[in-house]
Amino acid sequence: MEMEIVVPEEVPVMTLPNLVFFPQALLPLHIFEPRYRQMLREVLASNRLFAVAGIDPARAEDPEAFEPPHRVATVGIVRACQKNENGTSNLLIQGLCRVEFLEIVSEQPFRRVRIRTLSSQPGGDADEHDRLRTELARLIALKRKFGSPLPKEMADFLRTVKDPETFVDLAAFSLCDDSGLKQRLLESLDVRQRLQLFATHLRREVAELRLHHKLQGGLADDRIAEN
Repeated sequence: MEMEIVVPEEVPVMTLPNLVFFPQALLPLHIFEPRYRQMLREVLASNRLFAVAGIDPARAEDPEAFEPPHRVATVGIVRACQKNENGTSNLLIQGLCRVEFLEIVSEQPFRRVRIRTLSSQPGGDADEHDRLRTELARLIALKRKFGSPLPKEMADFLRTVKDPETFVDLAAFSLCDDSGLKQRLLESLDVRQRLQLFATHLRREVAELRLHHKLQGGLADDRIAEN
């Protein structure tokens, strides 16, 4: 039986470009920078928790802003860690919960932030959530049918995930390439809205794939211009 995990009011944070981390997702990381090596040592010696945040592109050009993080991120727990002979480490972190960054407490030797945890709100009833989850699963299957490179293992795994909130978070983390949309999904605390937003995105992708498939006919990708 696992012990209850208590998320503290302050956590270390790793800030990475073009990455949006979600609760329940598993994220492999390679730790090589000195600041993050020290962070990892301290994390492993305590509660194994730290946040992973994306860099906010709207503020990234500000010369006064160092790796400006998005306001909403995810705290995760280190599930496995392997230290290499050269001092780097490979680890696997699992997302626990959404958090809001309230204040950067310190930058040295690594960034620490004060946070508050964020809880999702249903926004709809269980039947509606189940219907939306089923629709997402259908759209994901259509993407694979029309040749989108979705890993079969992930598609098979998602079919076993019955909870709609977990389903949309894992699907967005694993199958969405649009980091801006992923951040919007992370920041959306209304589960129904989150499901609807991702479904709208997938419908648009499926429509584009249908059109591409129709235009391509039986030609290979590098010969589509011959149509």
